[in-house]
Amino acid sequence: MSEKNIRFVFKWSLIVKGVLALFETIVGFLAYFATQEFLINTVATLTKDELSEDPKDFISNYLLHAAQGLSVNSQHFAAFYLVSHGVIKLWLITGLLRKKLWYYPTSLIVFGFFIVYQLIRFTSTHSIWLLLITVLDLVVIALTWHEYKYLRKTFGPKN
Repeated sequence: MSEKNIRFVFKWSLIVKGVLALFETIVGFLAYFATQEFLINTVATLTKDELSEDPKDFISNYLLHAAQGLSVNSQHFAAFYLVSHGVIKLWLITGLLRKKLWYYPTSLIVFGFFIVYQLIRFTSTHSIWLLLITVLDLVVIALTWHEYKYLRKTFGPKN
């Protein structure tokens, strides 16, 4: 893969991660203020068609079961996690897109902590979403490290 293509993929992975972080932040705010009844009704509405076609649909059943079993404390924790995680990622991604060198090592450390936390959470939740987010984070870390080395070599340490 050429350097130009790697840098293109890096930029687009940051944009995708930024969109996900913005979505995370919005969902976090909504989750904090939403009632459990609203969450259950929303998930039921979203999964209704799929469950009518296939009552054993794994994802739809998983989402419905998760919404029904969500306590208020779990909901508030999830809301806090989503908002803080989303805001931190947006801040880091903004710095990376602006090519500020000190954001690169900071991002590598923070994304690394997110991965460790996600893997710990995975051991108790077995959520496929945590694995998918972790894979995206690993790709972004590898691309961030590559971009950091490229920028240091190209522009020197004063950026």
